[in-house]
Amino acid sequence: MPKIRRQNLPPILLDHLVDRIRSREIAAEELGRFADWLDTEPDVPAGKWFKRFPGMIVCGEADLVKTFLRPGQVAIGNEVQ
Repeated sequence: MPKIRRQNLPPILLDHLVDRIRSREIAAEELGRFADWLDTEPDVPAGKWFKRFPGMIVCGEADLVKTFLRPGQVAIGNEVQ
């Protein structure tokens, strides 16, 4: 199972993620929870996946984080712990 890539992200993807953080008004506290989870080097599926946090949902595909959703939005893929 892949690990989430934290370096060498495609610039267009990084721009998209920053835009989603701003447009969905994701709090710094939520990003801190996300960073703490990343520090555990979680395994994620090779396909689409998502991880729920109290104030957001992180969606990814294989080793890449693809977007951030608000709670209540529908995530696609396998939920990871």
